Amino acid sequence: MTYSLTKQDVGILRLLQRDATTSTAAIAEKINISQSPCWRRINRMEQDGLIRGRVALLDRTALGMDVVVFATINLTSTGRQNLIEFEREIVGHPEVIECYTMTGIWDYMLKIVTRDIRHYEAFVRNTLTASPSIRELHSHMAVTEIKNTTELPLDSQL
Repeated sequence: MTYSLTKQDVGILRLLQRDATTSTAAIAEKINISQSPCWRRINRMEQDGLIRGRVALLDRTALGMDVVVFATINLTSTGRQNLIEFEREIVGHPEVIECYTMTGIWDYMLKIVTRDIRHYEAFVRNTLTASPSIRELHSHMAVTEIKNTTELPLDSQL
């Protein structure tokens, strides 16, 4: 669905994706509209699915989750049923925080977060490689996090 956004809509989205706890009154003031129309715009964007939810972003290192791995996976077969089974299985693993189908030589890329390397090894050995649909798995450990954001590039893409 294409969605026609006004300058004020983009301003609302920019402010909310930086801090979802910002009050409607504060947002309205920053984008120079009154509170009621601002509230209606936010509601409309929520109902239309532009705003999927409002969450708290947690600090994984403060919580002791120090390992980030990007795992590339090839399946034993890329038939429709095998893809559906793998995807159904992978969404049930909380350690997998992102999963993408890929073009090129890999079928999938997963972003996996664990407390330490031992927990990652246990997850791979006991969970991922236990899956009959996985033929090949390669682990790419993140060493230094340079940029990690949930903010979409509204200013350059809309």
